[in-house]
Amino acid sequence: MTEKKMTDKLFYQDSHLREFTAKVLSCRQKGEQYEVALDQTAFFPEGGGQYADHGTLDQVRVLDVQEKDGEIFHLTDGPLELGETVTGRIDWEERFMKMQQHTGEHIVSGLVHGRFGYNNVGFHLGSEDCTMDFDGEISKEELREIEREANRAVWKNLEVQVLYPSPEEAERMEYRSKIEIEGQIRIVEIPGYDVCACCAPHVKMTGEIGVIKLTDVQRYKGGVRVTMLCGVRALDDYEMKQEQTDGISALLCAKTGETAAAVKHLKDECSDLKYQIAEKDKMLASYRADMVPDEEETVCIFTEDIGGDAMRLLMNRVLEKERKLCAVFYGNDAEGYRYVIGSGTKDMRSLVKEFNAAFSGRGGGKPEMVQGTAKGSETEMREWILEKAGNL
Repeated sequence: MTEKKMTDKLFYQDSHLREFTAKVLSCRQKGEQYEVALDQTAFFPEGGGQYADHGTLDQVRVLDVQEKDGEIFHLTDGPLELGETVTGRIDWEERFMKMQQHTGEHIVSGLVHGRFGYNNVGFHLGSEDCTMDFDGEISKEELREIEREANRAVWKNLEVQVLYPSPEEAERMEYRSKIEIEGQIRIVEIPGYDVCACCAPHVKMTGEIGVIKLTDVQRYKGGVRVTMLCGVRALDDYEMKQEQTDGISALLCAKTGETAAAVKHLKDECSDLKYQIAEKDKMLASYRADMVPDEEETVCIFTEDIGGDAMRLLMNRVLEKERKLCAVFYGNDAEGYRYVIGSGTKDMRSLVKEFNAAFSGRGGGKPEMVQGTAKGSETEMREWILEKAGNL
């Protein structure tokens, strides 16, 4: 029986290693792709909340990387010859971005733990952002203070230290860890800010993080979930928001620092106009109700002017004169109609079921009033309502 060879993890020797050579130990087909094992690799496999590195091995692309019992397997889009020496190239921009996020997470988690005693119980470094779950409440104001202190750690340009303590040394150390660790413990220390067991590569100096931005906090499973962007991701986010702010500023003819006040003013104006329109809709509904001849027992009104709450107002005003039924439709034949149908003496629920079946409708309600949407022609709907009302 051939003994499995542990893959030599070059990413632990130098987290900034971008290119390396290695010998192909195995290559087996897996569906339309291939699973390749090397004697050594700089590709970090998925783990610790961080997704795998990508890049190339000679001319084939590395699509995923996983570790199984000490062996690291590279999922590629093409085969490699057993025993040949290949050159691996990591997607450095992606790797560096991930290291910025991960080291930033250590700083923030260390500060939260030191100030509040909360544990980081969940970490996910996704393709767009990074989230941290803490087992306690943190307000937005407190988070701003944590963010400011985290960036001071960046500005100090501290050396990120990696330690491999013996079991005896580890027992005497105080460090954060999300899981029970067997075997050799790898400790990542940011002096004065955090000491944590971690399997992932990190930046060498905190200054490489660039900036730490905590963009959101929300309650999550009895604690909070914090969203973070570091380095290049924070810059991309700033550029996007700057572009959005400039666009809003131009549309509102307001300075970029005054857009929130300008939007509030516009919102207040819009609310005032909506109120005025609603009041006029009510007046229009009253006038329309007064135009209905007193002798009509069943009233069917089609309109493109009276919608929303005014439809119910119109129906109720018509029914005040003890009519059998009133149906109000808003819309047109091409796009469909909203409807409100009511009666002071008859149960409308069975009627609306038949109506919906006849006109591809959806809706329901109480015995005295039903509402919904339907498709059909005004002529057909009017005839249907008048016929059914005559049988009530």
